[in-house]
Amino acid sequence: MKSIRRHVNIRDHRQYRGRMMPKVLLAARWTIPGLLIFGCAFVSAQEFPSKAVRIVTYAPGGGTDFASRVIAQGLAINLGWQVIVDNRPGGIIQGEILAKSAPDGYTLLLNGASLWLAPFMQDNVPYDPARDFSAITLAVSAPNILVVHPSLPVKSVRDLIELAKARPGAINYASGSSGTSTHLAGELFKTMAGVNILRIPYKGAGLAINDLIGGHMQLMFPNATSVTPHIKSGRLRAVAVTSARPSALAPGLPTASASGLPGYESGTVYGIFAPARTPPAVISLLNREIVRVLGQAETKEKFLAAGTETVGSSPEEFAATIKSEMSRLGKLIKDAGIRGE
Repeated sequence: MKSIRRHVNIRDHRQYRGRMMPKVLLAARWTIPGLLIFGCAFVSAQEFPSKAVRIVTYAPGGGTDFASRVIAQGLAINLGWQVIVDNRPGGIIQGEILAKSAPDGYTLLLNGASLWLAPFMQDNVPYDPARDFSAITLAVSAPNILVVHPSLPVKSVRDLIELAKARPGAINYASGSSGTSTHLAGELFKTMAGVNILRIPYKGAGLAINDLIGGHMQLMFPNATSVTPHIKSGRLRAVAVTSARPSALAPGLPTASASGLPGYESGTVYGIFAPARTPPAVISLLNREIVRVLGQAETKEKFLAAGTETVGSSPEEFAATIKSEMSRLGKLIKDAGIRGE
């Protein structure tokens, strides 16, 4: 079979010569009932990719857009083909686009927990996250940080739980809109700690942080990037990181689980999906090449500077994470009556 050469250029989408496309061999096996024979393997040569790949994600400027563009640049080099970032508003629209796309590996989606938690918070979601998507890899993660106003006499998670139990309903926490990580982190804390703290919702995390700094709020669970400067200046006090393990984004800060609330874990994750029924060989190739990008030192540094950490899991590990999160947070959403905005 003749090799096909293509040029990759993210910026101007022109083609060039010089890189051979990797080949994916898809195999099918049949067994004949009743006959004592070995299943014979049929192998057909199908090249992937043979055209541009697109990654659907949120509007420009956000965390998913940043992650998509960093990954797209590296993936284009690895595949030898152009990789386009397709910005679309709203996770529901993105999920519908992927669910209706051909299962051939040329349309991917980078999104977070809102994709698989949407059915718990909204009616008539036009996709089923367990049925319509194939997990490729959990790409990056970012913990929340439990921060308090310095006037609150709290230096550990244990201190906060004791204070909240002594003053039920008197302590408030600021959050972004319903269903965001800043909201779910607070509700999960309330449930697991058995405390009554009052949620004060804001249209955006930035407004909430400003009011927390001003002393109008008492605590919050924002992402590391948004509050690290305020922690360093002393305007906010960091109590714990919400990830299962200590994070490079918050050096020296204990986890909430280890400092008073065993088993607590919350944060933001972004993963990459293909449509359901995408050939396993294509999923495997995409996983391998994306994980290669995420494992590069330059890529890790870019994400750390943006407040996230690279992961690069297997498809099976990512699928298991989604299943676990749907079970754990789906119950929380239902019990708390959380509805999307």
